[in-house]
Amino acid sequence: MSSGHRWSATVATAVLAAAMLTVPLATPAAARAEAPIALSAGERALIRFQLPDEAAFDRLLARGADVAARPRLTAGSVLADVVVDDRELAALTAEGAKPVQLIQQESSATRSRAAVRTMAADTLQFLQAYWWTSNGRTFLQTQVATTATDDPDVEITVTWTTADGTTGTYPLVRFEDADEYQYHYALPQPLPGQPVSVKAVSSLGGASRAITPQSWPGVTPPALPSGYQKDFIDAYMTPTDISARIKRLARQYPQLVDVINLPNKTQGYRRTAVAYLGDPATAAIVVESVKFGDQGMNGVQVRTVNPGAANRPLSAAYRDRVLTVRLATDAAGAVISTTDQVAAFISARYPQRFRAFVEQGSAGLVMPVAGPARLDDGLAGAEVPKKPWTVQALRIGKVRDGSKPGVLAYSQEHAREWATPLVTLEFAERLLANYATDPATRSLVDEVDVFIIPTVNPDGANYSFNDFNFQRKNLVNHCTGAARDPVNRNSWGVDVNRNYAVGSYFDGYFGASQNCLSGTYAGTAELSENESRNVIALASANKNIKFSMNVHSYGGYFMWSPGAYKVPGRITLPRPSIDESKFFLDSARRIVSAISAERGTVTWPAYTGPVADVLYSAAGNSADHLYYDLGITAWNFEVGNDRWNEATQQWEGVGFQPPFDEAHAESQEYASGLLELVRIAKEGGADLR
Repeated sequence: MSSGHRWSATVATAVLAAAMLTVPLATPAAARAEAPIALSAGERALIRFQLPDEAAFDRLLARGADVAARPRLTAGSVLADVVVDDRELAALTAEGAKPVQLIQQESSATRSRAAVRTMAADTLQFLQAYWWTSNGRTFLQTQVATTATDDPDVEITVTWTTADGTTGTYPLVRFEDADEYQYHYALPQPLPGQPVSVKAVSSLGGASRAITPQSWPGVTPPALPSGYQKDFIDAYMTPTDISARIKRLARQYPQLVDVINLPNKTQGYRRTAVAYLGDPATAAIVVESVKFGDQGMNGVQVRTVNPGAANRPLSAAYRDRVLTVRLATDAAGAVISTTDQVAAFISARYPQRFRAFVEQGSAGLVMPVAGPARLDDGLAGAEVPKKPWTVQALRIGKVRDGSKPGVLAYSQEHAREWATPLVTLEFAERLLANYATDPATRSLVDEVDVFIIPTVNPDGANYSFNDFNFQRKNLVNHCTGAARDPVNRNSWGVDVNRNYAVGSYFDGYFGASQNCLSGTYAGTAELSENESRNVIALASANKNIKFSMNVHSYGGYFMWSPGAYKVPGRITLPRPSIDESKFFLDSARRIVSAISAERGTVTWPAYTGPVADVLYSAAGNSADHLYYDLGITAWNFEVGNDRWNEATQQWEGVGFQPPFDEAHAESQEYASGLLELVRIAKEGGADLR
């Protein structure tokens, strides 16, 4: 899933910037006033400016401008409220900022204060107030809701008190999703000790009850026995490495392991071969092979020639792996073929071998004499197998006949999330290596049927390791026309975790796209991709699977359904029942506690809950399909929690491919979380459904 409503610092500047990036608001009617705004010499005023872009706002912050309120992102621009004098107004206007509303002048301050005193106070309610200790540091996180939901300028401040009487305050930031107010919150705040009381007040005069924050997660995992074996991960693993590890585990533990070849082979690490014919800076077309480059099309040449005679028709010949296009000429012998004509001619003349289209910006231009250009698939991974890939799953258990409750753990739906297979393989290794020596592990393997898909998306992963490390999607290119221009090669593919069949884009849910170049492209239809079909095929064929965990990175989230909503109105998929919701949260506390036991990493309470509430709407995600359609209690990890930097007093993100030491630590702590899930399955929590 990888990105969402996440802020990375607690300082005011970072909060403002993050709010700007994630909370779109409609432009107020007052901002559309056309009367010019002017100030007299030395006069100061609070003015709302329309800035041309986010960079302009960053420059304001960098030079210490008096930014008075949270900026607002509107279509194509940023609205920022800034206190300025006449000279600053002139300077901002000269830089392209447009003053759109005179909010307040010095002379109106007294009247404004009087107006504030007559406004009705709002009512505040704590939605969350949790504290925890991590690596010797105590943190507090709160969420507070106001009844003044329609007022974007309400400011809320939280006051905390510790047992020794120490107090402090911090501001909350308003959080909206799909234009719907949710609450005010802040990143976890470092405290000198355990808080015994918190209270919130608002700029409208509202005040909450003082409450006692609860301990998070509030449970303690079982201690590992002496001699427990772990730490089986020593490097990032490509799909080829993962295949070798699966084979080794099956060979090493034949009484406990089956390897399942999933039914839908992926495309493989391959693409069609392409070349520009001409110069994209002046005029060019793109020529592409119909077959993949590794199927004999890499190295094929294409060229255009002037026939050297008058009144010649457009023609072509393909011999000895060279396509020669003879351009049409007029009565004077000048070339008259256009880029559009040549592209259409190649596609029509050789439909089984080539397709061609006009490079963006070259439409209608005279086709140049060019080439030869050599077609190539552009893939850099020379050692990667090209053929269609058989995705494999490990099945671990003493009894593997479907009579035991099943747990499915699967990872790397998104190619760039390199740490996620490390989690699932460390989990597998621990179950198998400790079976003979640890009675608790033996009991789990005897009583639970565990299914693991370490890499759902091997083709995309190969591309991420060898060509473009930020590759999120698979390698299937559904784009047509100019979108197939090689300039877009790192944007092709389908987001596997938007391609499932419940709460999908095709059902009208938000959080996916039909733009084939989008990072959340949903594909041509529900389950159009073999990668998503494999997950559903495995879960459908094994009815005993009652629990699942989809392992993603990064951000440190622990989530469940609903994962998508419709807009407008933010209408989510049906909510779990009251009993199910309690089971989800109680289980989350246990699993979060198991994760934290490894190195003190605590998944924040604000990042624990339904996907649609704590991250974003992810239309067509796999967990929703498993939960709603197949009756599986389905969770999602986002491994890679933000790390607290004591020196800077800020939370810092770790990214999709952190230094291996960090990825290794993630594999250890989240494998512990998966083991706790197996314990929950053994105890029979799935009986709720």
